[in-house]
Amino acid sequence: MPEPRAADPDAISQAARLLKAGELVAFPTETVYGLGADARSDEAVASIFATKNRPSFNPLIAHFAEVAQARQEVLFDERAEKLAEAFWPGPLTLVLPRREGCRISLLCSAGLDSQAVRLPSHPVARALLAECGIPLAAPSANLFGRISPTLAQHVAEGMGDRVAMILDGGACEVGVESTVVELLEGPARLLRPGAITLADLERVIGPLKARLSGPITAPGMLESHYAPQAAVRLEAEHVGPEEALLAFGPRPLEGAAVTENLSPSGDLLEAAAHLFAALHRLDATGAPAIAVMPIPDEGLGLAINDRLARAAAPRPVEAFAESN
Repeated sequence: MPEPRAADPDAISQAARLLKAGELVAFPTETVYGLGADARSDEAVASIFATKNRPSFNPLIAHFAEVAQARQEVLFDERAEKLAEAFWPGPLTLVLPRREGCRISLLCSAGLDSQAVRLPSHPVARALLAECGIPLAAPSANLFGRISPTLAQHVAEGMGDRVAMILDGGACEVGVESTVVELLEGPARLLRPGAITLADLERVIGPLKARLSGPITAPGMLESHYAPQAAVRLEAEHVGPEEALLAFGPRPLEGAAVTENLSPSGDLLEAAAHLFAALHRLDATGAPAIAVMPIPDEGLGLAINDRLARAAAPRPVEAFAESN
């Protein structure tokens, strides 16, 4: 199992060389740790799907160092330009039409005519993208359907020797995956909530709609996702002595075998940053179930509750083939 390496200039240079040679490298973003590969290479992108046990119909985000690089691959309309100016670099993904001659592997698009793109703000991610000079496909660096990693050690424990290198950039600041907005034909649509809230988006481009049906055009849209081994029980008002408790606020429920409090003060920003790390720790206790206290369904709470609902959803057998 490769040990995480501190993301100093030498390590970043080595990681860039590995990526350009078609290898997989895990690296930090402000949201979660990503499993990076050359987004232009069918073989490198295919290795992401194989390594994660990820269904090939689930698209990948292409990460860029600069907006100008993204514009070479996808079509920006006025709405996309406004959102990029307001929120990039940062935790926002835009699903845009592929340009004719787009060099991003069609495996990243799951064969669709659209491509999800993002400019991360984490300094290590930005340094790596600049050093590579290529776009990187980078889903979360975990086995498909499992809890997303927010520490380099999560990657090491979950991916084993499946990656060539793990760059350690510390804990991810945001802690939940990026907000995803679809800008194709018709109105703008919010596909996945995140740290950039619906209100943030609507201040820039006006009303968005929720996408209730249609093809999967971005990551994180499957019903079951982000799941621990333990069952997840939402909106808990009591907790059993064998259950683990994911608490929120100043009055956690009593009686759990073990408790993690996302934010004793009830701060949603703090809760989002701690979400996946807390789930990792609770899952590691071997408790059969994790009871989750109610979390306000507003602002960043929408993103937190979205991830928890997917963690609690019925799980397809194939999503857990690696561990079962």
